[in-house]
Amino acid sequence: MTPAAPGIPGVRKAAAVVLALGLSATLAACSGDDGGGGGGGGGDPKLSVTGAYVSQPPMTDMAAGYLTVRNAGGGADELTSVTTPLASEVTLHTTKGTRMTQVSSLDVPADNRLELSSGGDHLMLTNLSHRPKVGEKVSFTLHFATSAPIEIRVPVEPTTYRPKD
Repeated sequence: MTPAAPGIPGVRKAAAVVLALGLSATLAACSGDDGGGGGGGGGDPKLSVTGAYVSQPPMTDMAAGYLTVRNAGGGADELTSVTTPLASEVTLHTTKGTRMTQVSSLDVPADNRLELSSGGDHLMLTNLSHRPKVGEKVSFTLHFATSAPIEIRVPVEPTTYRPKD
């Protein structure tokens, strides 16, 4: 037994180092620092898009787009831009009362949604490549501050179309 006695402190020291490293890794994994702002209940955004459509424009150079971005994740995100081959420019707008204002981004709250609807926040498509017809499908790419872009195909609906809740 005497020859093993000198090795015990070394084994204990190695075990303590392994235990400390394991605890450090566990604490780092549980810290909530996921690059999405961290903090209590944080997490990554989990985005999906529903209810998207473009109203058939009454004019040939401008149209409006509507959609809902759902976020099932614990982290917030922002819609920063939208691109489409239909328009050379797509801008984000908020509406307060009767005042429409262009903004650089729209919030997609954690565990919530961003709703773009007629009379509210919406997309403005300008310098159209052509006047889209009802039934046509238009490609959109939605760009976000932290999430990967989302590509969707959007139907063109009549000017008077109002989605069902």
